[in-house]
Amino acid sequence: MHHSVCHNRPKVVLVGPPGAGKSTIGRRLARALSLPLVDSDQLIEEEAGKSCGEVFSELGEPAFRELEARHVQQALGTGGVVSLGGGAVLT
Repeated sequence: MHHSVCHNRPKVVLVGPPGAGKSTIGRRLARALSLPLVDSDQLIEEEAGKSCGEVFSELGEPAFRELEARHVQQALGTGGVVSLGGGAVLT
């Protein structure tokens, strides 16, 4: 297999409703596969300095979904295990 072709593509993408275990399974998969883990919710929280729930409450759903879409796109541009936020399917 030629690795440069897949270098910037996610190897595993986890999607599901809030509380489904995406982050937990993502950490375990990343560790087992020796791959980095990128969590779109974590990217949002790091940028905002607060929880996704707080950001959602402050921005409202339309603005939050725009922010989420940007971070989902960023996460999908990485290699490794990607855990998408519970609302990522909506965006």
